[in-house]
Amino acid sequence: MLALGTVAPEFNLPEPATGKTVSINDFSSAPALVVAFLSNHCPYVKHLQKGLASLAADYAGRGLVFVGINANDIQRYPADAPDKMVTEARNAGWKFPYLFDSTQTVAKHYRAACTPDLFLFDANRKLVYRGQFDDSRPGNGKPVTGDDLRKAIDAVLKGEAPPSRQIPSLGCSIKWKPGNEPDYFK
Repeated sequence: MLALGTVAPEFNLPEPATGKTVSINDFSSAPALVVAFLSNHCPYVKHLQKGLASLAADYAGRGLVFVGINANDIQRYPADAPDKMVTEARNAGWKFPYLFDSTQTVAKHYRAACTPDLFLFDANRKLVYRGQFDDSRPGNGKPVTGDDLRKAIDAVLKGEAPPSRQIPSLGCSIKWKPGNEPDYFK
């Protein structure tokens, strides 16, 4: 896992919905940044998609920037192709940038493992939270609230440390291109 306190790895990725390239530097003045590794087809992401939209919208007025990144291999998983990302974001109500990491380099720099995999950085772009959205899972009957991530964001926006108890994200593994699996899995 990416260690708490690590400075956010840079990214400069295309946003299929707009055709623009988005950089982490575009958000340098934001007091908090969430980088979420997502996919179009994963049932765990599908389960949370409306909750992700609500959370991003709820905190946008408070300065939080939310960015989604899809790093899946689209040759083996065509449902994650950039044109389908545009449809997925629209259907989910995502107003945040949803970027495509075709080389999977950014996912490796973040040491991302699954979708969703959530990273919260403070104003200095230091990692302060890497964990689950909440304890809801497909089929467990618990409501999608975003409670774990919300508590961490609230703390960061108040200039406080997020809760020390951080439960890792659970979801679908990132679909690495053959031979491109990161060393941290070996």
